[in-house]
Amino acid sequence: MAGGTIEHTLWVTQKINQLLGLPVEPPAIPDHVVQTVLVIGMLVGLSLFVRSRLSLIPSGLQNIIESFFDLINGFLTSVIGPKGPRYFPLITTLALFILLGNLIGLFPFCKSPTSNLNVTLACALVVFFYYHYQGIKDNGLVKYLKHFAGPMPAIAPLLFPLELISHTARVMSLSIRLFGNIMGEDIIIIILFILVPYIVPIPMMMFAIFTSFLQAFIFVMLSMMYIAGAVAEEEH
Repeated sequence: MAGGTIEHTLWVTQKINQLLGLPVEPPAIPDHVVQTVLVIGMLVGLSLFVRSRLSLIPSGLQNIIESFFDLINGFLTSVIGPKGPRYFPLITTLALFILLGNLIGLFPFCKSPTSNLNVTLACALVVFFYYHYQGIKDNGLVKYLKHFAGPMPAIAPLLFPLELISHTARVMSLSIRLFGNIMGEDIIIIILFILVPYIVPIPMMMFAIFTSFLQAFIFVMLSMMYIAGAVAEEEH
C-alpha cells in the first residue's frame, strides 16, 4: 500500500535523519528526497545488474529492457523524426524515473516521490531548459527567438509575451498534472485501506498501476513534442 500516511513522516525517513544527527519532526531530509534517492538507487542497481549479465542473445530481463528501449526509440523517431534517437538518454531516464517513482508508492512504507510537487516540478524544469537548449543549439539563438515573435514584425510585440507565457505554462502543466494524479491515487488508496483494509483497496491499486504507466507516458510524450517543436525551427 502507499506507505505511511500523507501527514506523518515515513519511518525510514526518520531513521535516516536520526543516523545523520538531523531533526526528525519535521525531518531535515523530507520523505520525497529520501524516496527520490531510493528510486535513483534502484535504477542504478538495476542498470548495473543488467549490464553485468549482457548477452548477444537477450532473454529474460534483458529482453524486456531492450524491448522498452526499442519502444522509446520508436516514439522518438515518430514524434521528432530522424534526429529523435539523439534525445534517447533524457527521455528514457525520465520515463524510468517517473514510472518507478509512480509505482513505488504502492509498496509498504513507501511514498511516491512523484506525489510531491517539488519532484515533478524539477522534472518539468529539466525538460523546459533542455528543449530550449536544443532549439538554440540547432537553430542559433537569433533564429530560435524569431519563432517567438511570429511571422510578421508588426505583431511581434503581442506574440512574444504570449509565447513566453505559453512556454512557462508548459512547466506548470507537466508538473501539476503528474503531481495531482499520483497524489490523488495515494490518498484514495490510503483512505480505502484505513476504512476497509486488504480487499477494497485492491481494485484501486490495479487502477493505480495502469495510471502510473499512463502518466509516465503522457509526461515523456509531451516532452518529446516540446523537443520536436524546438528543433524543427531550422526548417522554417
